[in-house]
Amino acid sequence: MDDSAGYCDHCGQAAAGREPGHEACRAARALEPPRYCPRCGRRMLVKVTPNGWSSYCSQHGLTTSAS
Repeated sequence: MDDSAGYCDHCGQAAAGREPGHEACRAARALEPPRYCPRCGRRMLVKVTPNGWSSYCSQHGLTTSAS
């Protein structure tokens, strides 16, 4: 999870209102692709393949495990 982002990419909560540390989301993100857009908090369409993952936000586009 990017601490400079406006939203948590795992739970979708606003970064300003998250509990200290946000350890559970950080631990989950080590093993899972992002579920929510860190810029707007929208739920993203996630696709997992044998070679990685991609997440698509309708407002901000595609993010992949390679980027």
